[in-house]
Amino acid sequence: MIRRIDLRGTAADGAAPVDYRAAVPRAEFDVEAAMHVVRPICDAVRDRGVEAILEFSETFDGVRNDDIVVPPAALSQALEELDPAVRVALEESIRRLRETCVAELEEDTSVELGPGARVSKRMVPITRVGLYVPGGIAPLVSSVVMNVVPAQVAGVESVALTSSPQKEFGGLPHPTILAACALLGVEEVYSVGGAQAVAMFAHGAGPCRRVDLVTGPGAIYTVAAKRLLKGIVGIDSEAGPTEIAVLADDTAEPAYVAADLLSQSEHDPMASSVLVTTSVQLADEVEAELDKQVSVTRHAERIRTSLGGEQSGIVLVDDLEQGLAVVDAYGAEHLEIQTRDAAALAARVRNAGAIFVGPHAPVSLGDYCAGSNHVLPTGGCSCHSSGLSVRSFLKAVHVVDYTREGLAAVADHVVNLAEAEDLPGHGAAVRVRFDRPLADG
Repeated sequence: MIRRIDLRGTAADGAAPVDYRAAVPRAEFDVEAAMHVVRPICDAVRDRGVEAILEFSETFDGVRNDDIVVPPAALSQALEELDPAVRVALEESIRRLRETCVAELEEDTSVELGPGARVSKRMVPITRVGLYVPGGIAPLVSSVVMNVVPAQVAGVESVALTSSPQKEFGGLPHPTILAACALLGVEEVYSVGGAQAVAMFAHGAGPCRRVDLVTGPGAIYTVAAKRLLKGIVGIDSEAGPTEIAVLADDTAEPAYVAADLLSQSEHDPMASSVLVTTSVQLADEVEAELDKQVSVTRHAERIRTSLGGEQSGIVLVDDLEQGLAVVDAYGAEHLEIQTRDAAALAARVRNAGAIFVGPHAPVSLGDYCAGSNHVLPTGGCSCHSSGLSVRSFLKAVHVVDYTREGLAAVADHVVNLAEAEDLPGHGAAVRVRFDRPLADG
């Protein structure tokens, strides 16, 4: 079901260097090609607004709606009818994530650089954000929590949320998603999915005013629309198919490892599940467990497609040092460490969206109730990007507060640097303040 990649011996002295990132390939995710598909969709929403959105909902979602707004009564009803056990789970997920987000808030800073020379940094929340929640293959109610909570903690003034219309629910998003919105106090909710949703947020359409930032994961056409419209609107990231990498040695429990690989393959046929291990025996036992566990799971076909794809595999390495190099090069969205002294090894990882330490921290914990955020960089982007957090909804603004005395202390430096750049007007803007006497008062 899952292929093997043998990297043993490739790190030996004298061996040609191996590009570990290329050695563990990912699913093809051609955003550039998808941009050609979404461009006319985004242009139509820009030019024709709600009319175009309703047409696309009928074409892509099989839903003929008269409006894109989810009525308040639908939100209230969804919360009233929510399974009590699911509500309690959502409330705990919200509580834990909110506590993490509050701890992440940055304080304003102020630095005195000399007499009359102060530079401060103010953390300012984004004014209005649009949150996208996927509703295609699975209704990702957890993504409501992961997007809304950090935005609220950051102090965002205006929050709008959208999710795909569902034919079986009368053209509204999935009721569990609506219930989570009601639970979190999100009142502005739209029944729009895909590229047209991103365009609605970027350009504004009908009752939906344009936003400053769009966040949330989505399928390839949603990602392509975010890339296309970046600059018109801010985006969090271009999240692709989900990924899990597990770094394990002979102490790992095969049933745990197999279950964790399976859990991410359940998301999407293009999902990546990668085991990096020093143990051939563990590899054999994980394969046997996968066969056993997949045969009794609900989404067996989807999971088999994912595990059997080129983006998934079991990677054999000589030792944990090589294993660490492999997972660092791969830069997985989710990385589990199931080894001896897992915490020490996890502390050395540089590239991962989130790191799960030990046998009792499965990725699914992070998807729901760990207190971490599950909107994370994919496609190796963890080498330069972070996951969604309260910081994603804040911007830093420097405030420069100088007196005449403070400016005088650096005036010559400013003039000299301006001359070095052949920008004499910059220097003149300083000189003029000292070439004439101060006005009375």
